[in-house]
Amino acid sequence: MSLLQTNHLSKTYLDNGVATDALKDVSLSINAGEFVAIMGPSGSGKSTLLHILGFLDRESGGEYLFAGEKFSTLPDDELARIRNQKLGFVFQSFNLLPHFSVLENVMLPLMYSEVPESEWRKKAEKAIEQVLLTHRKDYPAIQLSGGEKQRVAIARALVTDPAVIFADEPTGNLDSKSGQAIMEILEKLNTAGRTIILITHETYTAEHAGRIIRLLDGQVESDTKVENRRKAKEGFVK
Repeated sequence: MSLLQTNHLSKTYLDNGVATDALKDVSLSINAGEFVAIMGPSGSGKSTLLHILGFLDRESGGEYLFAGEKFSTLPDDELARIRNQKLGFVFQSFNLLPHFSVLENVMLPLMYSEVPESEWRKKAEKAIEQVLLTHRKDYPAIQLSGGEKQRVAIARALVTDPAVIFADEPTGNLDSKSGQAIMEILEKLNTAGRTIILITHETYTAEHAGRIIRLLDGQVESDTKVENRRKAKEGFVK
């Protein structure tokens, strides 16, 4: 059974009575453990698709199944709970609290989870270790480099042990060396069994994935396996 599946998915936005189709008849299936890149030019619908897959928005037509179940009819508070428990997000702009420490930023999702407070620190420290930032755990986020901030964002996405990690242009604000380091971390997480869905406009970045879905004008233009997948080096770039 697919972990994420859309069947004839559509999304239409209304602005002053004018309808704009952001997604049209999108059918796709993503299995647990896959690393999938979703590509497309600006306006292709990739961000809209991410928002629906991540329970940040609802479809206008068709259906979206997560682990075989349809959740989009649930009230907002229930969707938020499922999103916090089952999904992790990494955004281009990091979305860290600048004066909170690395440890405090990573612990934030646990405050809205069912994890006992006594376990928060241990779980956060484990996630920070996975992105090689233990030596920075007590530093305020404002003192970190861009690459380090994105590592914190990945650790924060990991801390609730989600079924899927969504990475929305995670290298967009980084130099090439830091961007490569982030992609190597995501690839290693996938090798360890994590399901990764990457939104990107960069072919070089997408080729770290095992599969690339290309969108154009709200529709799936192509869905192909990556034959010459870029492999992470031994160890992360620091």
